[in-house]
Amino acid sequence: MAKKSKRNMLLPGMAVAGVAATLAAASAVAGYFVRAAIDRELPKAISKVQKYIFPAKKTDGVVSVADVSAALGDASYRLRNSPLEEVSIIAHDGVRLVGHWMEGEDPERVIIAVHGWRSTWDNDFGLVADFWKENGCSVLFVEQRGQNNSGGDCMSFGLLERYDCRDWALWADKRTEGRLPIYFDGISMGATSVLMATALDLPKSVKGVIADCGFTSPDAILDHVMSESLHLPYGVHRSEIRRRFKKRFGSADINYSAEEALLLNRLPVLFVHGTDDTFVPIEMTYKNYKACTAPKRLLVVPGAEHGMSYVVDKDGCEAAIRAFWRDFDRAIEA
Repeated sequence: MAKKSKRNMLLPGMAVAGVAATLAAASAVAGYFVRAAIDRELPKAISKVQKYIFPAKKTDGVVSVADVSAALGDASYRLRNSPLEEVSIIAHDGVRLVGHWMEGEDPERVIIAVHGWRSTWDNDFGLVADFWKENGCSVLFVEQRGQNNSGGDCMSFGLLERYDCRDWALWADKRTEGRLPIYFDGISMGATSVLMATALDLPKSVKGVIADCGFTSPDAILDHVMSESLHLPYGVHRSEIRRRFKKRFGSADINYSAEEALLLNRLPVLFVHGTDDTFVPIEMTYKNYKACTAPKRLLVVPGAEHGMSYVVDKDGCEAAIRAFWRDFDRAIEA
């Protein structure tokens, strides 16, 4: 029998070692990506890829970037320093959540404003806050779990936040003694959270949802960001990413989607999205809109990037919101 050469004997071992190294590298990439996506504290090396993950505020020449930044900063400062009442609740899983209550004069309705991923309540809603105040709204600006002053060490892309939305709706209903219609208004991850919440048992005072640039599911948006923004093959990392999500969130399914919730939803929904959104593609809102079996409306804003619809078409957005309220504000018997 011919003896195997030392080279041929090494090849299987080298192949196994190569596969192991590849799997270890894939696991490391998936782990880093998940931490960057959901952990309260960003990984230290995130600065190297931050520009690819976090979308720049662009408006395609409709208004200047400098003007947008200045307007957002000024509005955020005004709202943050306005006379608001800080409130808190203990969520369904024991996490302390913080909110900011703006009492309207002779309010006609309540808005529960839910901000986006790695953002703040004053930044996302500073510009629209005056519109709400001038149109008979009391507003509850919530701080999402795993962010800012609320508790929790991570975000879950709507999987847990949907239950937080229900908890806040119960708080608002109790605060107003069920006498005012309540609307959710969410942006980006906040929009997905409120859309997912529509499948839950909500107070009867909740009358509708406004969802600005929401995504369909955690799996879909992670796929989009990894594939399109970071140019990494999501398919290679999908199983490891899902495993890590399951480890962090237990029974919460990364595949659960706003589309599934909207098949059960009975609340009217106003969907808003900008055509130039590269962070959450407008196709995701089209899918959510199609899935919604309740009364629904769609406002598409040409030239608007992620979360910039109100900046680009303030008049159009306000007209659509007023019409939505007018048609779905219903008197609630005491």
